[in-house]
Amino acid sequence: MPDHIHLLLTPEPEISLEKAMQYIKGTFSFRLKSKLDVWERSYTNHRINDANDYTTHLTYIHQNPIQANLTTQPELYPHSSANPTHPTDPSSTHLS
Repeated sequence: MPDHIHLLLTPEPEISLEKAMQYIKGTFSFRLKSKLDVWERSYTNHRINDANDYTTHLTYIHQNPIQANLTTQPELYPHSSANPTHPTDPSSTHLS
């Protein structure tokens, strides 16, 4: 999305979600080398409960570019995990 990002991520057990977000935001900001505010101060945190919840959120993320009229199919949006050029890790086995 041009003005925001959606992530489904699983930090390593020894890394908190807050620390993982700090790494993501900090690394991006460092590489951007800009004095402009890029990130909001907070983010929405939702723990995925089961396989159905995972599928619901993944579908929402993949449909987001369609809702924004950026593409007609999720796999055609170049910055989407639905795009086959962006391989992703499989969903966690504990969601079954």
